[in-house]
Amino acid sequence: MPDPDLADVKRRMQSAVDVLRGELTGLRTGRASANLLEPITVEVYGAHMPLKQVATINVPEPRMITVQVWDRSQVKAVERAIQQAGLGLNPIAEGQMLRIPIPELNQERRTELAKIAHKYAEQARVAVRNVRRDGMDRIKKQEKGGDLSQDEARSQTEQTQKTTDQMISQIDQLLAAKEKEIMQV
Repeated sequence: MPDPDLADVKRRMQSAVDVLRGELTGLRTGRASANLLEPITVEVYGAHMPLKQVATINVPEPRMITVQVWDRSQVKAVERAIQQAGLGLNPIAEGQMLRIPIPELNQERRTELAKIAHKYAEQARVAVRNVRRDGMDRIKKQEKGGDLSQDEARSQTEQTQKTTDQMISQIDQLLAAKEKEIMQV
């Protein structure tokens, strides 16, 4: 039977991979997608909140995203957050509505999207490594406390590393597939 702690480590690592999958889905190469704005947080009411908690995001046409901000006083903050997200988007404010034209995919834009994809992948790798570190620390504590024998500790350490390697490999595969999709002309 698998160790419940190892199952937790694997579950946490898998969630980091799932987050990456969602972020990469948002990097649409040819058309607008509401997922593109998913990772953006806005500083409102003294806190950082996800964009979808302060506005409604729609895709009325293939090359346009609209963001309907619920609170008129927060339009500037939402506009600033979108501009500073590093996605190369420039919103146009019309009252409480922001119109965001999606730029044509030229080579420069493709390179920019590939860089963003790499950034997301690196964040996922760091998250997986942090989970690994937590798991390794837990194993060491259990071994020191006498809850695990040396053999069990070594076995769990190897399992944790093997799971980490699998997740990193999965991240690299997702990145490679997205990069190929982005760079296709």
